[in-house]
Amino acid sequence: MTAVLIVLSTVCGTLMASVLACVPSLHIYNVMGLLVMLGHVLIARGIELPSEVVIPFAGALMVGYSMLNTLPSVLLAAPDESAMFTVLPGQKFLMQGRGYEAVIMTTIGGMIGLMALLFIVAPLAPHVLPVTQKVFRGHTHWILWTVIAFMLMSEWPKGGRLGRSGWTKFLDSWKTTGAGLLTFALSGLLGFVLIFRTPIAVDVAFQNLMPAFVGLFAVPWLVLNIATNVTVPKQKLEIETQLRMDDMLRGGFAGTLGGGFAAYFPVVTGGVGGLLAGHATALRNDRVFLISQGASKLVYYVGGLLLFFVPGVHVKRGGGAALLRSLITPHTDFEYYLMLTAMALAGVISLVMVGPLTRGMLWLIGKVGYRRISTLALLLIVGLVVGITGLTGLAVMVVGTGIGLMPVLYGSRRMNCLGVIMLPMACNMSGVGTTVAGWLGLL
Repeated sequence: MTAVLIVLSTVCGTLMASVLACVPSLHIYNVMGLLVMLGHVLIARGIELPSEVVIPFAGALMVGYSMLNTLPSVLLAAPDESAMFTVLPGQKFLMQGRGYEAVIMTTIGGMIGLMALLFIVAPLAPHVLPVTQKVFRGHTHWILWTVIAFMLMSEWPKGGRLGRSGWTKFLDSWKTTGAGLLTFALSGLLGFVLIFRTPIAVDVAFQNLMPAFVGLFAVPWLVLNIATNVTVPKQKLEIETQLRMDDMLRGGFAGTLGGGFAAYFPVVTGGVGGLLAGHATALRNDRVFLISQGASKLVYYVGGLLLFFVPGVHVKRGGGAALLRSLITPHTDFEYYLMLTAMALAGVISLVMVGPLTRGMLWLIGKVGYRRISTLALLLIVGLVVGITGLTGLAVMVVGTGIGLMPVLYGSRRMNCLGVIMLPMACNMSGVGTTVAGWLGLL
């Protein structure tokens, strides 16, 4: 009976996550937050939630989302003609009619990342992590500041071709970089407000940052789709590129490295980890880049949750572990192996789901169109924000949208919006967060 429960929970979690991952801008942490609220309601009514149900379901949710959220990020992120020279490889493939191929390459990266977790990280983690915890204890603050410095410094001045005078060219070259720096500063200021004097109600405090993240990352993307009404070419359902083994190994290694760094160090996200790994391994090939992003994304989300179950360590990293710990606290090796089993089974199911869901989404885009799908997605996430955090959360989302539009309008990295968590957390880890909040009048 226990085995049946485990399999059913894993299958249900994977199928749910696979379908929800196809909804543009719907994040798995928002879904998990609602499920955790439901779990607490059930517990309050005397209904027991055994670990054989909760752990496989949570692990399957994370694996399914990590594998399938590639679909909207590739198929619904078409650039307009003004951004064609600054788009990511996935968007380039989409505008060449090869969106299906980009999804498959990213999925291959995700499977490489999952195998690395199961066959390399999982056996070593119980022995290595206790040592690394001791080594890095007391050093995470300056490591985070170093990551922030690299992010901002790598936003190198672009342009410098407009105008005749030196000052005109100087201002043109720093326009994009300045927008990136301002985005990081403003999002960091928003993060300080939400952490030290949040307007969000106490009973939904676990979703404190959700409206900000929706505004910073999701709404600008959807608004851009609605405003530009981009025409996407007909997509081919075959793969033209012959992947070489060295491409897969390089991409998988870089993605696993970046995703692992992001999963282990607090506040660092998968996108930041992928950026660092890409620079460290000198990724320049579009195919290798897509594979690395698939691996980085999966290792970041799934690896962060897996750390919570490592025997003798139980590191709490990422939103998944933060939400899940209110329902269950792992104590034994059984829970660790239960999570690994669920990850493996969910990976197989997700791999089977990729093809049909990709073809289904391409069919839906052809029938409904980008603008209508983006409009429906925008209404959905606005309703989600209002339903969970009320009108106050909607106001926070609007502020976040204003900040999140700056990278879209000026061509800087959207990653700079991560200042919303990176700046206040770096200050808190350094022991100056309260001081800075005082200077800002938040205490």
